[in-house]
Amino acid sequence: MTGAGAADEPMARAAARLRTAGLRVTAPRMAVLMAVSDSSGHLDADTLRERAQRITGRLSVQATYNVLHALTDAGLLRCTRIPGHPARYEAERHDNHHHFVCRGCGAIRDVECTVGAAPCMEPRLPARYDTQEAAVTFWGLCPGCAVPPPAS
Repeated sequence: MTGAGAADEPMARAAARLRTAGLRVTAPRMAVLMAVSDSSGHLDADTLRERAQRITGRLSVQATYNVLHALTDAGLLRCTRIPGHPARYEAERHDNHHHFVCRGCGAIRDVECTVGAAPCMEPRLPARYDTQEAAVTFWGLCPGCAVPPPAS
């Protein structure tokens, strides 16, 4: 596809995803959804606002947070809260993955669930508890920040 049609395709996909989730289609919602979809994930609200503004022009901080909450509540985005970091957003893939955070550079990377289907961990709780999800954060150093072992 070329011309205006090619540029409209991501917007059309964003609009369709909003409608499927039962949300009203608005320019800010489409722009934020497209900004998340175009990234590898784990973006904070300020970064998403900056990227969405490239699509919509002006977008207030409050409107950004309103959109992020609406998209998260609708199951289109996943919000990850890691102590010491701003909330991060990524496209919701319903894959129940976890995260690794580098203590050196702060990079966040996805880690596949180590046991299987959600909640992929079995807490020791009475049977009447319905555990649906487990959020695990692994902390350490990424290869770029790890100190190489001394040569022998």
